[in-house]
Amino acid sequence: SVEILTKVFWPTDPHGVNRGSPNNRGLGRKHIMEAAHASLARLRTDYLDVYQAHRFDRTVPLEETFLAFADLVRQGKVLYVGVSEWNAEQITRAAVIARELNVPLISNQPQYSMLWRVIESQVVPACVREGLGQIVWSPIAQGVLTGKYLPGKQPPEGSRATDEAGGKSMIARWMRDDVLDRVQRLKPLAAEAGLTMAQLAIAWVLGNANVSSAIIGATRPEQVRENAKASGVTLETELLQRIDQVLADVVETDPRRTVTP
Repeated sequence: SVEILTKVFWPTDPHGVNRGSPNNRGLGRKHIMEAAHASLARLRTDYLDVYQAHRFDRTVPLEETFLAFADLVRQGKVLYVGVSEWNAEQITRAAVIARELNVPLISNQPQYSMLWRVIESQVVPACVREGLGQIVWSPIAQGVLTGKYLPGKQPPEGSRATDEAGGKSMIARWMRDDVLDRVQRLKPLAAEAGLTMAQLAIAWVLGNANVSSAIIGATRPEQVRENAKASGVTLETELLQRIDQVLADVVETDPRRTVTP
């Protein structure tokens, strides 16, 4: 079966006549309702399986946000609600309000990978407590965990690290020789397990019991097919320990790095 998930927060028409309007972004009622109806029209569907708050909005009361979600649920236009890149305190507050309004809050969409583990100490325990699963993004760290970026070498032409439109800035935190060197040391571990580097990274993420799914990007159909093979892989405890030893000095774990505007 196919499940349709989409998100609300950022402007869907950033260059249009309403680009500067406070109603063109965020989690206020007007933007949520307009964005939901626009998504339904674009996707040519009657309802969304999961509608996610893409970021936390400090300018709008959580009650207003979840009252809008509650109306969409009652109207049958949204089945479930999720959040994305919210910290533990925000998730806990949202869960309380969601229960009061009978809003089925089921998921969080954080960044998570071997290199980026900021959700582990606070966000994951909060989600376990509140019954939310993780739909994680960037499990291969913007492509760094494929091993294609080499220490001391220029990134391949056409790769995300050369994309001046935005990809380069997103990957910059990992384009350091110390990080790239440690990633190269994972190659023999992947080979021993009979996996590609990408499969190793995705299997590592999916091995977290609280991870419901991983969002994998790809530029070619064969990448999708190869990466999807990681879904049935269980990594041995010894291999997980060796991965941790290799990456120990370059892993980010600070929960304060959870993204909020």
